[in-house]
Formats: sequence, C-alpha cells, structure tokens
Amino acid sequence: DATSYLIGARYLTERDTTWIVEYYRNGSGYSEAQAQAFYAAAHAGADLGALTPVVRSAAQAGYARPNLMQRYLYVRASQKEPFDILYFTPSLTTIVNLDDGSYSLIGELLYTGFGDFELRLRAAVNSGDRLTEFGEKPVDERLELRLRWYF
Repeated sequence: DATSYLIGARYLTERDTTWIVEYYRNGSGYSEAQAQAFYAAAHAGADLGALTPVVRSAAQAGYARPNLMQRYLYVRASQKEPFDILYFTPSLTTIVNLDDGSYSLIGELLYTGFGDFELRLRAAVNSGDRLTEFGEKPVDERLELRLRWYF
C-alpha cells in the first residue's frame, strides 16, 4: 500500500499576479536509486543496439510514466494583462524533482482576444544530469505554438 498526496496554495496579488505552489508526494514512486538503475540499464541496452526485455517490461511497469519518482515541487507564476495588453497572460512554470534535482522550466504566452480562439506559445526546457528524470527526457528543449478554437 502506498499513500500519495498533494498540498498546495494559490495566491493572487493586488497586481493580478497568480502564484501557485504545490508539493506532490508520490507514494508509489520509485526511489532515486531505482530510477538511476533503470536509466543505466536503458543506456546499456541502447549501447548494444536494442532494449533488453527487462528494460522493456520495466518501462511498461511504470518507469515511463510522468512523475515516476517520489517528491516534486510545482511553482507557477502568471501575470494577467501586463502593460495593459488586454487578453494577454504570460506565465512561467517549473516542476522540480526533489529526489534527483532535475527540473522542467516552461515559459508561456497566452492570447485570448480572438473571440472563440486561443493562441498559446510555449517554450520548455528539461534540465538535469545523466540518469535523472528530466535529464533523461527524449527532448531537452521544445517550442510549441497552439491555436485552439472553441465551438
């Protein structure tokens, strides 16, 4: 049996800056040593040119899921309509793996002034040493542009 929990707070300043801070404890998550052993086995298999059946079954058993480890900190700051730009909200978000020190940092620009459309530009960076959760992500950096239509 495992117990997981999320505790957090949201704070809105007088200048319409929203701060969200959350701590997530994943009771069924893997320890840092278990995750490092998985990543090392995956690297060894990749060096041989194929993933071993053990690595494949471990990935299917949960090592490939988001938030695979035990302790995370989530922090998000967003500013509604800075510089009096209507319908514009920039934000900055980070997710830190407190077990191995790796993290993801996401900057976002959101514009909703098109009626039923939303335009979102996001830039994300994953950072961490070898054999850490965010250091082992398949993509270190990504840039996304989304147009969403509500009907």
